Amino acid sequence: MIESTKSGSFLTEKGQKISKQIQKVIPNECQIKKCNLIPGKNNHAIILKNYAFAIKSGLEQRDYAILYGSSGCITILFQENKFVFPREDRDCFLNDEKTKKYLLESLEPEDGDVIIVSSSNDPFVAEISAKNSALWTLATN
Repeated sequence: MIESTKSGSFLTEKGQKISKQIQKVIPNECQIKKCNLIPGKNNHAIILKNYAFAIKSGLEQRDYAILYGSSGCITILFQENKFVFPREDRDCFLNDEKTKKYLLESLEPEDGDVIIVSSSNDPFVAEISAKNSALWTLATN
């Protein structure tokens, strides 16, 4: 997937193909300010397009994010134009229109999408743990 030369490394044709496939499933990510639902100091959200089928309870994504240093992680599904927790149908941002609007604008979710939000005191750890949780979700489904 990667080829190295004296002048550096680059993706092979196969590597470019896999990279494009991942970018289709994970087209957007963003940082989220602290709110009632997401109380972490630094919060990073990543979207998985059309991956709601892969989510059981969301605990699996949390556990994997914690392995990478996250202090907490939530998994949210986008269904019927609202953000819901797995196995629920109540809008989890019903009382937080500001965060809901920000997520809609930043991630552009559609029905069946998954949003993983990881938190940490360190912004890099929040980002890397969200990404690793997302990649684990892709790899196991």
